[in-house]
Amino acid sequence: MSRTLFIADLHLCQEEPAITAGFLHFLQREAQQCDALYILGDLFEAWIGDDDPNPLHQQIADALRALPVPKFFIHGNRDFLLGQQFARASGMTLLPEEQVLERYGQRVLMMHGDTLCTDDHGYQRFRAKVHQRWLQRLFLALPLRLRMRIAARMRADSQQANQHKSLSIMDVNPQAVAAAMTRQQVPILIHGHTHRPAIHQFELAGTPAQRAVLGAWHERGSMIQLDAQGVQLIEFPF
Repeated sequence: MSRTLFIADLHLCQEEPAITAGFLHFLQREAQQCDALYILGDLFEAWIGDDDPNPLHQQIADALRALPVPKFFIHGNRDFLLGQQFARASGMTLLPEEQVLERYGQRVLMMHGDTLCTDDHGYQRFRAKVHQRWLQRLFLALPLRLRMRIAARMRADSQQANQHKSLSIMDVNPQAVAAAMTRQQVPILIHGHTHRPAIHQFELAGTPAQRAVLGAWHERGSMIQLDAQGVQLIEFPF
């Protein structure tokens, strides 16, 4: 059966070996039977540069390269610094933050999803700042140990800030969703980031539309399958 798979929000790190094992099993089994694999951001919990010697990164790169299907990656809010060096090592193609896919008679917009959370003004200000290329180059030029300390502090600050935000603020804004889909002229949107797996049915300019949301890999895996019948959200044990 011809199908394309999408995953996001694995947040791989050395502290969560069960998730890593689940992902490796997914690559060896489920992902073998697809036309292409799209990773829509936050594959890793944090990324401080392609020069980080973390052995987990090499393990994941080797496993991805061994997967004999085309692989694509859209940056998330956790791993937006992942670069061409790691992409080449893993056999992945890096994509822009919004990418339209036309396959099986379907036209689909893919993104990580954080740019749709426009009600979270604090996060959007932070995102605009850290996506400045000059600041990224400056950060990547710092010694690795200093980058690790800065990243740990930023994660702690983010977790503290999120404790005081309502769940609605951290979800997507419906107007932002409609604007993105209208701009790209698509009836289907696939994204992650919010950790709220679902397929939402609605109307866009009077025509049926869908927003398919990937789940985070906490206690089980989550993927979206696209085929000639449309999109399907699938959860599975590690």
